[in-house]
Amino acid sequence: MPHRDTSLPTPSDTAAQELSAVLLDLLGPVDWSIRFRKHCGWAVPGLVAVALLWAWSSKQTLKERLAQALRCARFGQLLVPLAPSYQAFLKLLVRWTKELRARLQRRFQHLMETEFPDSFRLHRYVVLAADGSKLRLARTLSNEKRYSPTKARRKRKKHRPTSRAQRRARSRQAQARQARAKKADSPQMALTLLHHVGLRLPWDWRWGPSATDERQHLREMIPNLPADALVTADCGFVGYDFWSELLQSGRQFVIRVGGNVRLLKGLGVVRESQGVVYLWPDQAAKRRQPPLRLRLVVVQGGRQPWYLVTSVLGPGRLTDRAVAEIYRRRWRIELFFRHFKQTYGRAKLRSQKAEHAECEAEWSLMGLWAVLLQAQRQLPRPESERLSVAGVLSAFGRAIDEPTCCLEEGQSLAARLERALLDPYRRRNKTSRNYPRKKYEPLAGAPKIRPATKEQRQQAKEWLQPVERLTA
Repeated sequence: MPHRDTSLPTPSDTAAQELSAVLLDLLGPVDWSIRFRKHCGWAVPGLVAVALLWAWSSKQTLKERLAQALRCARFGQLLVPLAPSYQAFLKLLVRWTKELRARLQRRFQHLMETEFPDSFRLHRYVVLAADGSKLRLARTLSNEKRYSPTKARRKRKKHRPTSRAQRRARSRQAQARQARAKKADSPQMALTLLHHVGLRLPWDWRWGPSATDERQHLREMIPNLPADALVTADCGFVGYDFWSELLQSGRQFVIRVGGNVRLLKGLGVVRESQGVVYLWPDQAAKRRQPPLRLRLVVVQGGRQPWYLVTSVLGPGRLTDRAVAEIYRRRWRIELFFRHFKQTYGRAKLRSQKAEHAECEAEWSLMGLWAVLLQAQRQLPRPESERLSVAGVLSAFGRAIDEPTCCLEEGQSLAARLERALLDPYRRRNKTSRNYPRKKYEPLAGAPKIRPATKEQRQQAKEWLQPVERLTA
């Protein structure tokens, strides 16, 4: 597989020039046929380059990040205005981020498919993990208006007079409830992400208020999925309408189910293979909608078995072991969220306005995607599995902090990326440690599987008979 030349630069090259070369390599073939207003001092490639440098900067405030990005861009001989203001920069980003993100996203997805053909597909599918997370925002009026959840007020109940000790205990409980309610009402941005499990890189995402349904976000991303995509997710992404829309688009899925799902067995009119179940809620049957024929795979997990359903019915196309492997790799999206929020420092965004917060989140995610993609292009495939996100961010951050320094032997960006690997130390299992955890999620449990009734079999005959004859 071809990789970029990792030879050391000449002593006359600077860190800013090397960053400029990386940006030109990543963004060169992109079609920038976008016209700004007539007297705008920004050019489209310069705006995108500065926005990515702004996202890579490790400064504390957003204005300091922009100043550092402009300084690095000028030393890298990129086309940027002489003295742009922070307000003008953000105003332009708010106007054009959606269009610029779409073009960068297509470019990065094309690089992933063409430069990593061996890892792009897993078991003949483009496996994408789906999950959601939340980012904290500043408590400003603009952020609260758009991103705070709206809740109905509850009427206070009148309590009978009690003793002083009981009133003191109730007062502590009331303070604790008030603190939890204040924390729950704080503005948060909900992120729903599709993550490529083979390359450990983002693929697509959506933003919204904290009360946004993750499944609705994922349904919006279905038309943009590859034709041979397979979505894997946890118990939160279940539902007849969502699965039906995913199957009608020609995509497949491997999703874990728990006690919140009721399945049927024995609904077919001919002999069924082992593991065949059906999802057919009563409301779907009343609306004359067909049942969904699925395959149930039970895998022994850590604390309890995993009950996985897949739309790939034939074990010849996707074996039970492959189904288990796909769901195990879903855990990589959890690691990506940890890197994005903790290592990258985006657990809380710093923008004061809602539209600016969305721009900050968009370019932060695009920036992390760009650096990880460039690092994987520099490394051979076996070593890229040990890629250290902290090491990659440190290499790019040091180049931005010292844009005018001449590169010495072993100090170039390419050389630092070659050393950005996890150490070979083998970590011990830490699950038994008694960490103070804030929430304990209940176990998913087993799905409720019951045999179909005679009326259900008779009603499903018109739907299943043609399918069963073809698959029998």
